Parts: sequence; C-alpha cells; structure tokens
Amino acid sequence: MAHYRASESKREQFRRYLEKAGVLDSLTSVLVALYEETEKPNNALEFIKQNLGPGMDSAESESLRTELRELQQKHNLLLKENKELRNRLLQYEPAVEDGGAE
Repeated sequence: MAHYRASESKREQFRRYLEKAGVLDSLTSVLVALYEETEKPNNALEFIKQNLGPGMDSAESESLRTELRELQQKHNLLLKENKELRNRLLQYEPAVEDGGAE
C-alpha cells in the first residue's frame, strides 16, 4: 500500500511539473484544435508536430523557409563559382611551374 502511495505522489509531482511548465495547456490546445478540424488530417501526429512547434506563427515559419531556400541557392552558386575559379587557376599554375624550372 505504501508503494502505491509513493508512485501516486510521484505522478502528482510530475503532473504539477507539466502544468507549471505549460505543457498540459499546450497539449490540450493542440488536441482541441485537432478535434475541431472539420476535415481530419491523414496524419494526426504530423498535425500535432506542426501545431505544437516552438510557437512561431505560419508567417514566420514561411519566412524562414524562404530564407533557407534563398541561402541554399546562394550556397550552390558560390560552390559553382568556386569550382570555376579553381579550374581557371589550374590552367595557369602548370605554366608557372614550367617557367620556374627553367
């Protein structure tokens, strides 16, 4: 009987911890939003992940996605430019070595 009370006490402490941290409110609001969806999503877990995020609204999220795409494109362009410049440099390096050997 004492073991039952000890585990119940731990459960109650954990529940208070979750409540104090705002976890219960967040989970409840996401589950209510899922319940109120007229067309239930095919993947409920994905819905929960998207709506339980770090609190960014969709505009912020889309802005970050756009920035990421732009930076990835810029990165790819810079890699291409770097490769082209290296190839151009390699065209001149052997001539420098040949001239220095004479």
